[in-house]
Amino acid sequence: MSDRFRHVTRRGGVIVGHVLVYHLIWAGLTMTASAAVIHYYWGRISVAQLMLNLVSVETDGGGGSIVTTSILAIGVAPILITAAIVVLHQRRRRNHRLRAYTPSPRAKWVMRSIATGLVGAVVVGGTTAFATKVSMAEYIAAATSPYDVGDYYKLPVVTGSENKRNLVMIYLESGEQTLADDQLFEKDAFLPLKEATQTADGWQSVENYQQYKGGGWTMSGLVSTQCGIPLKGSAFGGSSSSGNTGTDAVGDTYLGGATCLGDVLAEQGYTSVFLGGANSSFAAKDDFLTTHGYSEIKGLADWRAAGEEEKSFRSDWGLSDERLMANARDKVDELHAQYEATGNPFNLTMLTLDTHEPVHIYDYCNVDTENVVTSAFDCSMTQVAAFVNHLKDQGYLEDTAVVIMGDHLKHMSAGDAFHEQLDHHPNRTIFNRIWIPGGSDEQLRAGVDQLSMYPTLLEVAGLTVKDREAGLGVSAFAQELPQDSAQAADPDTYAGLLESLSPHFYAEAWASQPLAR
Repeated sequence: MSDRFRHVTRRGGVIVGHVLVYHLIWAGLTMTASAAVIHYYWGRISVAQLMLNLVSVETDGGGGSIVTTSILAIGVAPILITAAIVVLHQRRRRNHRLRAYTPSPRAKWVMRSIATGLVGAVVVGGTTAFATKVSMAEYIAAATSPYDVGDYYKLPVVTGSENKRNLVMIYLESGEQTLADDQLFEKDAFLPLKEATQTADGWQSVENYQQYKGGGWTMSGLVSTQCGIPLKGSAFGGSSSSGNTGTDAVGDTYLGGATCLGDVLAEQGYTSVFLGGANSSFAAKDDFLTTHGYSEIKGLADWRAAGEEEKSFRSDWGLSDERLMANARDKVDELHAQYEATGNPFNLTMLTLDTHEPVHIYDYCNVDTENVVTSAFDCSMTQVAAFVNHLKDQGYLEDTAVVIMGDHLKHMSAGDAFHEQLDHHPNRTIFNRIWIPGGSDEQLRAGVDQLSMYPTLLEVAGLTVKDREAGLGVSAFAQELPQDSAQAADPDTYAGLLESLSPHFYAEAWASQPLAR
């Protein structure tokens, strides 16, 4: 009985060991595949982007091709490869038994050493590659940061609203100012829009407008410019009942404790509307907007329901910029008519799509460059310029402020264009244009980042804000910075603040009750 027990125990241990090894192989292959997919589609990202964005990719109108590739590369391929290894290993063992082959102790040691080394290489290599691609080292360092966003966060306090005006905001997908350099690229991709927003006509811009440290994707661009804080989850450990934020969100709220642009405008009687070509639920964009004052949100499903022609859609993301801007012209006409009838101002926000790689060339776009991405940018800017000209032709610029800005710098993943021009560029910045009816006597402060756009937008809308602060930002119209503001901190402190996980602050920010600071 004792010998039988030892045999069964030994046999069970061998099986458990094999199962563990197979699981390690599968895990290492999955990590390697995940790192490869992230590298191809996004380059290097952050844990925040992974938790708050990539986990919510939609099969329809939210990166559908990414979903298919991820399922095959991350879900299916590692399982098939691991299964093939299992089959080959078991077949080899069976052949040895049939031939009564017993390798020598030295041969056994060599084979086991090689197998252990290969398994270790797959596991360690895959884990290292994945950790590098999601900036895990920076995340761990940020967890021990002495800085906390809550120490600098300022609720916007409106002290005057007698000059409030309508507001139109246009976010340009991957709208990087660097692409306007016709010495680096085949042509100035922003030329059509620049011609429609000339300085001589009264348009302004923030020179050297920066993406905030840690940003770089659409939702981070929306949150930073409308809430004045870096986009991070609540310790990145919770789960949302809405299933797609990767946070401790309550119900379908998104950063419900933060006071953002839409919240302030709602208190001032604004009607806020959002128009985008993609799936509105991608990255919980609709949750963010409805949480913060937007009463109407239109995206892919709405355009399909409205009868838009199939040729106006790209299968991976959504409606073309041509049709988006055509619908925007109708919407701004409607909103402005309501404003004239009631006196209640409006905020119309849009997000373009054509310039999201991999680019899709619509039939209205004339490709006249060797790199089709340059032409795609030019065609998108032409559509936006047509919308701006509509505002001008209708006389809306007399009572409506306009802000046009990129949502983030252009991605530099393995599958994207312009690595040669941008990989080592010393100062990549974001395109922006600002129109204020009647102009402004104040110059815009150069070098601000996306967090300072929040109080800037409030002032562009005609509101007076205490100390010109909101969130971590100080209005770009302010030439002097409050000494206790985040913007007045030294560069190292500010960088550390933006990198900090700030768990206490974000736990409150993701709660449903507004922050009281």
